[in-house]
Amino acid sequence: MKLTIDEVAQCLDVPLSTVERWIRQGRIPVGKSGGECIFQKPILEVWAKKHNISFTLSDKKVKKHSQDKPVNLFNAMAFGGVYYGIEGDSVSEVLESALKNIAFLDQDEKETLWVKLLEREEMASTGIGRGIAIPHPRIPLDESMEEPVIITCFLKNPLDYRAVDGFPVFVLFILLSPSIKTHLHLLSRLAFCVRDASFVEFLKRVPDQEKLLEKVENLEYAS
Repeated sequence: MKLTIDEVAQCLDVPLSTVERWIRQGRIPVGKSGGECIFQKPILEVWAKKHNISFTLSDKKVKKHSQDKPVNLFNAMAFGGVYYGIEGDSVSEVLESALKNIAFLDQDEKETLWVKLLEREEMASTGIGRGIAIPHPRIPLDESMEEPVIITCFLKNPLDYRAVDGFPVFVLFILLSPSIKTHLHLLSRLAFCVRDASFVEFLKRVPDQEKLLEKVENLEYAS
């Protein structure tokens, strides 16, 4: 079965510009026919599985629990979005401000999630060091969501987050997942990125969303 570039973008659930960039970089298997890009479904499925990228035909999408299909960091961060200037003088205030940006939750759900995030922080800080924190509920949100998201929040002012290294936190990656399996997978992928000193320095420059996602995509692809 042959697919067009638009169909591939839909199947991979990524922007068309991402597929175009992969083609230019020679990172995705593609053929040419009369100047048009042609993709073979079986080959793409193998490629997507190898790189842990979700691949679902848009006209045959069936709702599935996200723990049953591959999940990648790029998609989770793209779904969650990137936000700037998050205010607050305490962990509680910062999390409350950050949650206002989550469009797929109603107000009651946001309040419930805020409580869950604070409960997790009371157990131990999610500040992992180098100015980074990864807030998350202790129990997955299987009742509220089907797709995992990572909401990236750059704080207006660095905050004492009781991080393991004592450094103030300047960026939050709020990780919300419908399953433990997916949570651990994304946590591992995110940890891989933040262990890279150059990536942390890149974060300190507070990049715009497009540059941040491109950086994550490149790191994830190279791993």
